[in-house]
Amino acid sequence: MIVRRHIAPIRDEERGALLELWVASWRATFPTIDFDARRAWFVDHLAEREAQGAALICVFEDTAKPGERKLVGFVLIDPKTGWLDQIAVKPNAFGAGVGRELLNAAKRASPGVIKLDVNADNFRALRFYKREGFHRVGAGVNKLSGRETAVLEWRREE
Repeated sequence: MIVRRHIAPIRDEERGALLELWVASWRATFPTIDFDARRAWFVDHLAEREAQGAALICVFEDTAKPGERKLVGFVLIDPKTGWLDQIAVKPNAFGAGVGRELLNAAKRASPGVIKLDVNADNFRALRFYKREGFHRVGAGVNKLSGRETAVLEWRREE
């Protein structure tokens, strides 16, 4: 069966699914961290970033029911600065190309550069970003977990 995906704005009634996807994605990546306890932080953070002009780009899969769709991933990027704040993919879609679709959409929305930080021990994400043309340009610390981060950058080729 061919799965059809598309990028579309999120509907208000889908925001709960977005929160669940964020928690599930991070729980699958770092099972020892309690992401359920960070739900309120994420909701507030997302609202703040969107109010500041960040773009929330979502990927949906079409279902057998006409007009119905299932959220499978999202990216949050500030088009003015190129700062990629969040990217999350539903765990059962890991490795299915959703992350690449989201990153390509972020590249189209960005001003020619994307910067992000990623946990330095998130080896899967580091491999992904390297394949997508990102380079390490610095280091930092995650404000919530205290974990070391790698600051990565991608620049559009002229």
